[in-house]
Amino acid sequence: MKTNIYIKKRVAVIGAGTTLFRRRMLETPQELAWIAARRALDQAGLEISDIDCVVSGSAPDAFDGVHLKGEYYSEGAGAIRKPHVRVFVGGGTGVFVPIAAWWHVASGLCRRVLVVAEEKMSSAADPHPQAVFRHIWDPIMEKPLNPNLIWIFALEMHRYMHKCGVKKEDIALVSVKNKRNALDNPYAQAAANITVEDVLNSELLVYPVNRLDISPVSDGAAALVMVSEEWARRLTDTPIWVDGIGFTLDTAYWTNRELSYPVYLKNAAEMAYRMAGIERPAKDIDVAEPYDPFDYKELHHLEGLGLAPRCKAAEMTREGVTQRDGDLPVCPGGGLLGVGNPIAAAGLMKVAEIFWQLRGEAGKRQVKKSVTTGLAQAWGDLMQVGTVIILRR
Repeated sequence: MKTNIYIKKRVAVIGAGTTLFRRRMLETPQELAWIAARRALDQAGLEISDIDCVVSGSAPDAFDGVHLKGEYYSEGAGAIRKPHVRVFVGGGTGVFVPIAAWWHVASGLCRRVLVVAEEKMSSAADPHPQAVFRHIWDPIMEKPLNPNLIWIFALEMHRYMHKCGVKKEDIALVSVKNKRNALDNPYAQAAANITVEDVLNSELLVYPVNRLDISPVSDGAAALVMVSEEWARRLTDTPIWVDGIGFTLDTAYWTNRELSYPVYLKNAAEMAYRMAGIERPAKDIDVAEPYDPFDYKELHHLEGLGLAPRCKAAEMTREGVTQRDGDLPVCPGGGLLGVGNPIAAAGLMKVAEIFWQLRGEAGKRQVKKSVTTGLAQAWGDLMQVGTVIILRR
């Protein structure tokens, strides 16, 4: 009789670090990667010589204005005479990088992994990074329409509002919350004390998207140190365990999908929940960092993650459930809307924030209730990639 045996080793996060997130940083991609890596290593109590493997992530090469930028920044990411792999799934990269690092450790291939995500969007080959996205469309079905990302996200936002009966004022509350939370984040680029009226009166880009509905273009990097159980117990008394991972790639043809609900994320979340043994995510997740490049996406993603009933995330936000002192704190550090959005680094920043929250090390950003389980999520490509990671103290 044939028996399939699956054995996985426990994997822990023991250190995290980020750079400032800013519209234009003077540092090179290598320097950004190293600043974040050095901070993560310092928290873990390790040197680069202690690292077995490096796993990194960054979005299209054109964002940094160089070819083969994984090789270009690898020296700064510590990948000198060490195995190095770069992963990339668009905006979902930031959470896919620790997922890739997890399987390096869980498989037994590496015991101590340095995880780095970097983006220097101010170096884009064209004057604005948005121009990079002119070249990602199907040449027959989509390119003749001359779309851009804001254009198609406006379609998704409008469909969500229509299908769920959500008002623009309710969506704007997400931007107000996250930018206000970012006032306590020393790394934040777009922290502000704004009102719903400020969001509604900001420049209209593509209806119904206003400028303050969108996270800013950013440079920045983030890093983690992930290790085997043996090394976690040797190096710290407070390891944070990776208990669940999930990832999904839906069809690139967004025109064929019901845009009001993120099925790509539902599938990724269910994969992570099964692995973590979570049956009631809305009860079992204490703090969450859903991907929020647009304010409506926080609501959209809370529903896809099962943290809010379908079409009810706006109501939860309005009632204060997602505030830092609410029953389910969401983006307590400011999210992408408040901290910034260097594409790949943004998702890894969210994982770092969950790590600090679970360790009780988030400073003024620390949520008010005791937390043991947190979730970070990212989203990318043409509205089709979902990546989810669940951490436990």
